Amino acid sequence: MEHRSGSPDAEAAEAEAPGAAVSDPDARVAGTDQVAVSDPDARVAGADPDARWLALLMHAAFFLLLGASLTRFLMRHPGEARTPWIIALSITLAVLYLLGPVLGSRPTPRRLTWLGVLVVVWMVLVVLAPSFAWCAVPLFYTGLRILPPRAALALVALLTVFVVAAQLRLSDGFDPNLVLAPPAVAAVATAVFVHMQRQAVRQRELAARQGELIDDLLRTRRELAATERREGTLAERQRLSMEIHDTLAQGLSSQQMLLQAADRTWSADPEAARRHVRTATGIAERNLAEARRFVHDLAPADLAEGGGLEAALHALAARESAQAEGALTVHCHVEGTPHAPLPDRVQSALLRIAQGALANVREHSGATAAGLTLTHLDDRVVLDIGDNGRGFTAEPEGVRGARTVRGHGLPAMRARVRQLGGALTIESAPGEGTVLSAEVPLTTTEDPT
Repeated sequence: MEHRSGSPDAEAAEAEAPGAAVSDPDARVAGTDQVAVSDPDARVAGADPDARWLALLMHAAFFLLLGASLTRFLMRHPGEARTPWIIALSITLAVLYLLGPVLGSRPTPRRLTWLGVLVVVWMVLVVLAPSFAWCAVPLFYTGLRILPPRAALALVALLTVFVVAAQLRLSDGFDPNLVLAPPAVAAVATAVFVHMQRQAVRQRELAARQGELIDDLLRTRRELAATERREGTLAERQRLSMEIHDTLAQGLSSQQMLLQAADRTWSADPEAARRHVRTATGIAERNLAEARRFVHDLAPADLAEGGGLEAALHALAARESAQAEGALTVHCHVEGTPHAPLPDRVQSALLRIAQGALANVREHSGATAAGLTLTHLDDRVVLDIGDNGRGFTAEPEGVRGARTVRGHGLPAMRARVRQLGGALTIESAPGEGTVLSAEVPLTTTEDPT
């Protein structure tokens, strides 16, 4: 056993030193930060520069305390029989401590065996020389960092008992402060450590959840972008189909009818046949102009020539009348004056509707007269297309007869008006002709795209 020597004040200071070292809150907090990073479930401490420096500081403190304890023993107890044992155990403890980082931070069987041997060697040293209790601080840190919570608390309790016993051996008599202070301080330090460890776990879980949320957000953005691209593609496909139906398809249909008529009258009436061919040639020229306009900006060729919607409707009526060669007469009438020029998309949509409606009149109604009426009101514009043809029984919107093979015209007209926030109405009855009305508001038109 180590003999007490020196003044009572020195011995009292020595008695208080281990407890003070054990209860150092700053050292424990530093250890807690390192635990939060070096926890088996956490990332490697080397990824955090601050945690790495804290670990180095704790290791340096261990060797400093071990060296100070050995130096004090050699200074106060030179030449004793147990001195070689103290020196050998101190070297063994230092070597064992150096092996800790090599074994990693996970609680593997080899790591737990190393910790057990380290603690046993320290206990033997404390029994032989109580001043080595100073080394309890780094051992506290090491145990709390490696072991599960319950095992770590048991180790802290065991080390605290040895610290209290060492202080009592160094004191001149029983001192309640030496018995109660180390456990109290160890309990506070352990509570701080556990709290910090749980905070670290929560932070890691929060970071993981944030990462998942970011991944979900990125995935949602990609899905939204893909959906928008699909919707844009479908909208553009529908727009192109309507443009082609109202222009090129109608023109090709008219050319087919004219060329068939020319073929039938080629021998009996060559002049009429040539007239049909010339009319078909004019339609082909118009279709070619429309096709070139599609390549540029999809604006109707009649509007591109200038004059606005009114001029384009007059030109359309004159052209339809000329192509019909007296079988159909189309009149155009404009009522009211617009307060401001109509938006390009409104003009384009109404002209396409007029083209499609007149194509239906020419092909299906058997009418001899038709009229285009464009009415400018304060907050809307209305286009009416009427004829004196055979008429039909109008079906509700969205209902198409099972016998219908063609019939893309009316759905396309409704789609155009709906994109502008307007409405399309059809009034017809068998034998009473047909009136189609497209009404478009001028204040709440929607973007067709």
